[in-house]
Amino acid sequence: MKLVWSPEAASKAYIDTVKYCDHFRHESGVSELVSAMAAGWNVRFIAETWSQGGATATSVGLAVASRHTNGRHVCIVPDERSRTEYIDALGEIGMLTEVIVGEPEELMERLNGIDFLVVDSRRRDFARVLRLARLSNRGAVLVCKNANLKGASSFRWRNVFGDGSRRLVRLVFLPVGKGLDIAHVASGGGNSSSGKSERRWIRHVDPHSGEEHVIRRIK
Repeated sequence: MKLVWSPEAASKAYIDTVKYCDHFRHESGVSELVSAMAAGWNVRFIAETWSQGGATATSVGLAVASRHTNGRHVCIVPDERSRTEYIDALGEIGMLTEVIVGEPEELMERLNGIDFLVVDSRRRDFARVLRLARLSNRGAVLVCKNANLKGASSFRWRNVFGDGSRRLVRLVFLPVGKGLDIAHVASGGGNSSSGKSERRWIRHVDPHSGEEHVIRRIK
């Protein structure tokens, strides 16, 4: 089995998220986009990281998507204050999400089969969280939000899967909100290189348009 795209499911989740997020002031397009992506790929296990003071519109979009896919949506928060604030914010619009308290890098090892993961590039540990995530054998979509910020400028996807544990099949950077850096991971295991071939990803982002060009070089 692998993730299969459904335009109809993506469209329905997008429209529902627009309705729910009218309640929030949020960065235009981020919550709707992640909701459409998660529902469109019919993901069954959505995970995200969040901390006190953060925007919750993206979480609303993920909660909407989980309703459309009948999937599990888990939010990892660092402390009880964050948990209370998160639950209260989503509760205002009738959303109920599973919330786990603890450090993401510790909890990730206990969450198996994630096929859609959203992390905040403002957190210093976001790359480590991506590395430790136990992804679904169906494949997975990984999203880094706030990717335009200075702290995320040195981030490279190849450093996340440099051990060849999973194969990256698609990378894209979208100038939505404060930047979304997205990776699509192949189903099953498999090395990122085969035989004696060495594959390297060359990534270039146009500073004016935000358009990303990703080229795979094979030696």
